[in-house]
Amino acid sequence: MSTPPASPKPPSKPRKKASHDAQLLIRINRLDRDRFMDACAQQDTTAAREVRRFIRDFLRQKSHAGGD
Repeated sequence: MSTPPASPKPPSKPRKKASHDAQLLIRINRLDRDRFMDACAQQDTTAAREVRRFIRDFLRQKSHAGGD
């Protein structure tokens, strides 16, 4: 019995604009963390997404303020 020919590899999906290849470890109060996680869940988002958004906004503001 012969094996069927291999099917061609499907086209790959386009890559996202930027990859998340670094990690930031912070220590915060457990109660604050839990409240933040709950607030994110209520907004249907993740803590990581909101922290990344905060960092991008902060950097954008700093770049417009002359790097102050």
